[in-house]
Amino acid sequence: MSEEILINLTPMETRVALVENGVLQEVYIERTRRRGIVGNIYKGKVVRVLPGMQAAFVDIGLEKAAFIHVAEVAKPAIEGEVPNISQLLREGQHLVVQVTKDPIGSKGARLTTHLSIPSRYLVYMPQTPHVGVSQRIELEQERERLKTLVGQGLADIAVEERGGFILRTAAEGGGSEEILADIQFLHRVWQAVQRRIKRERHVCCVYEDLPLFMRSMRDFVRPEIEKIRIDSRENFHKLKEFVQEFVPQLDNKLEYYPGERPIFDLYSVEDEIQKALMRKVQLKSGGYLVIDQTEAMTTIDINTGGFVGHRNLEETIFKTNLEAASAIVRQLRLRNLGGIIIIDFIDMDDVEHQRQVLRLLEKNLERDHAKTKLSGVTELGLVQMTRKRTRESLEQIICEPCHLCQARGTLKTPESVCYEILRDLLRMDRAYGGEAYLVMAGQAVVDRFLDEESAAVADLEAFINKPIRFQVETLYSQEQFDIVLQ
Repeated sequence: MSEEILINLTPMETRVALVENGVLQEVYIERTRRRGIVGNIYKGKVVRVLPGMQAAFVDIGLEKAAFIHVAEVAKPAIEGEVPNISQLLREGQHLVVQVTKDPIGSKGARLTTHLSIPSRYLVYMPQTPHVGVSQRIELEQERERLKTLVGQGLADIAVEERGGFILRTAAEGGGSEEILADIQFLHRVWQAVQRRIKRERHVCCVYEDLPLFMRSMRDFVRPEIEKIRIDSRENFHKLKEFVQEFVPQLDNKLEYYPGERPIFDLYSVEDEIQKALMRKVQLKSGGYLVIDQTEAMTTIDINTGGFVGHRNLEETIFKTNLEAASAIVRQLRLRNLGGIIIIDFIDMDDVEHQRQVLRLLEKNLERDHAKTKLSGVTELGLVQMTRKRTRESLEQIICEPCHLCQARGTLKTPESVCYEILRDLLRMDRAYGGEAYLVMAGQAVVDRFLDEESAAVADLEAFINKPIRFQVETLYSQEQFDIVLQ
């Protein structure tokens, strides 16, 4: 499988696209005015302790106070005792915390005191004396080799300063020099963070993660990557220096893209981003998905649509579900959907068909950068899964709630608005008794009054014995109207 990374940089935002076999799979967007803060470390201040929720709110300098649960607070080693949040934190206390989830919607950032600093091959955990290996590195021999390398790298470091490490997937096959260099680099970073924590007296950020275009070299690059193209000459040189120092094996894959055609027009990336904002996703067979993202969960419904198959109904359903399983994973990655996800596959009577669809779904999820957990098929024929959510979804970054429908996702029909206006006219006549009435509304509503509802208007005029006029207001939404007494 061939992969490319496309990086589009402007003063306002950075966009990174991951393309597999010519098809967009993931897109990341970072706005200059509101960069994501996941991974940042802050010297914060506890502003409120909530014993009933076993949690606390912490001021880290943002508009909204951040939230930390007792499970994320480092606890003293007291055997057989589960500390209460009130024993661990008090109001006014300074606390060093790391952001694990960006503020999303009305919710503030989520925090932990279990700090970690990532590099290309390792994640350093200064407070945890443990060495672990990514589950995606499956060969036991390789896992042991990597653990041994880390042990060798820690031999010359004082025990109290060693901390712990997790070897990332990128470490597989890595040489001793690269692993040891990463260990030394991470210790230097942590020492700098400690100095700033001691120096600062107020709430502030003491460690900030890399900008997106550099972070992508650390987090998203895999052996399958063939090219990394960036369309900014200035940032190309910055990225080249970063790559040569930290990821030298990528140096020959990095390219400056000077083309007149925008870089996101390659592989139709721009068009795919626009499609990812729609509810309906068309499948090649003629079937389709309907994706609804809410605050509580995301639901995905599969329909056969125009696909009628060639053999029988069961085979048609099976083929549609198989195609949907691959399409769903791509949409989860592309839209960056997280939290609880409910998938309503078309009902399959054949247990073997169910197993194959689930297996394909699992196989496709293996390429997902985010951590996922998949359940079997429930009694109602639904598949439940979770996908770790750390940043806003594509829709949340690009869009905002509709001010016309108040984020309901629907509008009242012109017919419903007409009936509402007729009721208000009758109510106003009884209350104020004007000599005539002017109704100002949108085009669709006025058109309906002059056509389908003309008889109802005539009946009301006869009943109240007063004329009613209509005026189109082009700036009014379908639900918006005003009634003027004359």
